Amino acid sequence: MAEEEVAAPIRRVLLISAGASHSVALLSGNVVCSWGRGEDGQLGHADAEDRTLPTHLSALDGHDIVSVTCGADHTTAYSDSRLEVYSWGWGDFGRLGHGNSSDLFTPQPIKALHGLRIRQIACGDSHCLAVTMEGQVQSWGRNQNGQLGLGTTEDSLVPQKIQAFQGESVKMVAAGAEHTAAVTEDGTLYGWGWGRYGNLGLGDRNDRSVPEKVSLSNSEKMVMVACGWRHTISVSSSGQLYTYGWSKYGQLGHGDFEDHLVPHKLEALSDKFISEVAGGWRHTMALTSDGKLYGWGWNKFGQVGVGDNVDHSSPLQVKFPHEQKVVQISCGWRHTLAVTERQNVFSWGRGTNGQLGHGESVDRNIPKIIESLSVDGSSGQQIESSKVDPSSGKTWVSPSERYAIVPNETVQGQTSVSVGGNGNDASVPETDVKRVRV
Repeated sequence: MAEEEVAAPIRRVLLISAGASHSVALLSGNVVCSWGRGEDGQLGHADAEDRTLPTHLSALDGHDIVSVTCGADHTTAYSDSRLEVYSWGWGDFGRLGHGNSSDLFTPQPIKALHGLRIRQIACGDSHCLAVTMEGQVQSWGRNQNGQLGLGTTEDSLVPQKIQAFQGESVKMVAAGAEHTAAVTEDGTLYGWGWGRYGNLGLGDRNDRSVPEKVSLSNSEKMVMVACGWRHTISVSSSGQLYTYGWSKYGQLGHGDFEDHLVPHKLEALSDKFISEVAGGWRHTMALTSDGKLYGWGWNKFGQVGVGDNVDHSSPLQVKFPHEQKVVQISCGWRHTLAVTERQNVFSWGRGTNGQLGHGESVDRNIPKIIESLSVDGSSGQQIESSKVDPSSGKTWVSPSERYAIVPNETVQGQTSVSVGGNGNDASVPETDVKRVRV
């Protein structure tokens, strides 16, 4: 496949989103770019190649995309004019919402969501949720711990409406590895799914298969919520930040490594007004109303962005060139993205698959500008163009074909090989072999 650089007009970065090891950006002019790990098709370029530079996702040209959201190894986008949600990438457990578990290497519309006016989409490790403009919630994908909120623990291959929110108007949702949180228009906080670390905020370590209200001691109204892998972050109407759940790496920010089973106010930032929060696999970022960014938690790859690779259990400020103010953030599993008011995009953390967008596979522990997406970039927004005709290549892979060669032990201790490709899912491993990467 030939790739070439194409001159692009100066475009503003409207949205950024980070997955496990890939990144996506929406630029003005409805241009979508993706980069990083591509093995599962999550970049949408009709192949399984990694990209170390932001690459124009031409398959979405002309679709009037207004939002993009990364799951761990899959991606979604929404077209406001077409009223379509598109998804692509790793398809196990039905996380793409197309009624099967096949991988998709180019964006495809989710039929069950056609015609819905979508306010927000949240993607966790293996499940997704969509909030409609009317405040209703649809969920789909993996559900072994009840994270879909449907009252069952059965996976859902297509979006289903969460009936428990009947009569409620949901403002936003957030998805972790196997748990989910939501905030309603009246400021009520909900949690459901996997609760082993107190990450539901309900005072215990039990799972919930339907949304349950989180009690707050001071009756504060919540306006924002985000999930890390096993922890949750919420922000009140007064700009105060609360965290709860797993804190083995200090990701709750309270100066210790203790789990919290209910929302716990982050005193270290109590004099700040928090305007945005994001949760990574084991780290957390918070943006203040005056454009300052703070990070804490697991920092093995420098994803906290403070110049070292040491875990931090309390918030530290992330520094940017010329003291630029930050206006948007997103956490991947081991990397972080930020947009400044000067329309520059920065990234830091793990770069093994090119997810930092710097044209290399190097880790960074301080913010580094992504040249091709930034007004101050020396390359003048020269965005890589992936010239692929989706009709000429394979756009999907069935699970049986993906895991076509599966060793089977024999009584003699030798290994035989079963070859799939017959259209069923018999060869798919029972265990999720790709769940955790170090």
